[in-house]
Amino acid sequence: MPKLKTHRGAAKRFKVSGTGKLIRSKAYKSHLLTHKNRKRKRRLKRKAVVTGAAVQALKRILPYS
Repeated sequence: MPKLKTHRGAAKRFKVSGTGKLIRSKAYKSHLLTHKNRKRKRRLKRKAVVTGAAVQALKRILPYS
């Protein structure tokens, strides 16, 4: 069977944790930040775990992660 190609866009956006979970960054932290309060911006800095059906889809396009 031939080698599978990694989806390069997904590889740049998702990382695998030590326990094998997929980690993603949160959206809405790139611009228009002046009207967002401090607490919201601080929460947006944190990483989040990918859950649900998205995990199976990402495992397919990130075969060697």
